[in-house]
Amino acid sequence: MKRQKRDKLSRAHAKGYQAGISGRSKENCPHADATSDARSQWLGGWREAMEDRSYGLSSR
Repeated sequence: MKRQKRDKLSRAHAKGYQAGISGRSKENCPHADATSDARSQWLGGWREAMEDRSYGLSSR
């Protein structure tokens, strides 16, 4: 059970990063529940991507 939960959260983080690096808005988060761990991970990935973009990294 823990492995499935960890994989789900790491996948959410990776998807958030991909969304951020491609310039999508954080309002596009697919996890609607504001208290969910998956939403937190997705937003964490998105924030990390925004920081990387500010340093010149991009998906192009």
